[in-house]
Amino acid sequence: MNYAISKEPIDIQEVINKVIQREAGAITTFIGTVRELTNGKKTLFLIYEAYEAMAVKKLEQIGTEIEQRWEGSKAAITHRVGKLDITDVAVVIAVSTPHRADAYEANRYAIERIKEIVPIWKKEHWEDGEEWMGNQLETVAYPNGRPEEGDLHE
Repeated sequence: MNYAISKEPIDIQEVINKVIQREAGAITTFIGTVRELTNGKKTLFLIYEAYEAMAVKKLEQIGTEIEQRWEGSKAAITHRVGKLDITDVAVVIAVSTPHRADAYEANRYAIERIKEIVPIWKKEHWEDGEEWMGNQLETVAYPNGRPEEGDLHE
């Protein structure tokens, strides 16, 4: 399966292996990690949650969009949920294409679309408190720790 939500650490090479193809002249990877400082606050750890079935469908949708937009492309995406410490890998995106420029563009497209449409959210734990951050673009707050009905769209 090229698109997954994982409760375990992500095997980066496994994600890359899913996009290897003889026609590809390039494979790009994006590895999103948990950073320590966000907006001047020291993060201790994050907790990611997701509506898993819908999240996988949205990841598959992104893969389809990539394959339709960049000829000869193949994508794989795995996003982790649960408690992640500083430097842990939160998401791995691998894209292969016949030419490198397309691989870079498609990979960037994938991470931006993940933030737009995939129902994954996080709780940031800082030295001086914690907060559910809402959607990944941080444009909709989830003060109760989960999206309310109407926050998510199929």
